[in-house]
Amino acid sequence: MDTPLDPVARIESELGLLLRRARASAERLAREVHPDLEPSAYPLLVRIEREPDVRASELAEHIGVGRGTMSRQLGRLEQLGLIERRPDPDDSRGQLIRVTAEGARRVDAARVARRAYLGAALGTWAEEDRGLLADQLHRLNASLASTPPRVQPES
Repeated sequence: MDTPLDPVARIESELGLLLRRARASAERLAREVHPDLEPSAYPLLVRIEREPDVRASELAEHIGVGRGTMSRQLGRLEQLGLIERRPDPDDSRGQLIRVTAEGARRVDAARVARRAYLGAALGTWAEEDRGLLADQLHRLNASLASTPPRVQPES
């Protein structure tokens, strides 16, 4: 059994708690962007805002979903007036996707709220500690991206 002193067990526990809180925060942020926005669509909207004129196939690959799922999510974002599509001049069958002016305004407002929330949570931390946390989270994300999860069978 893992003990509280085992750093990997502590990291696993803290990451689990962080992820649960992040999911709850994402739900609130999605509702702030638009009352009918699904929480799972919020990161998609942010990605489109960061990469204007992206193709649906690139989004599906990045997020790891099928084209049908991506098409449904994009259709809903378009219905809500948060994104727009235009023909791809290099591929007559493709479309380029970008956020609308209203979508950009709403994503920016959510970003400001999210950063204010994090800023308040880190308000008593020294600048050096904030930088260290950012560096270590970046390092962890890079390691996680290059290490596929595996489940070891019990002996």
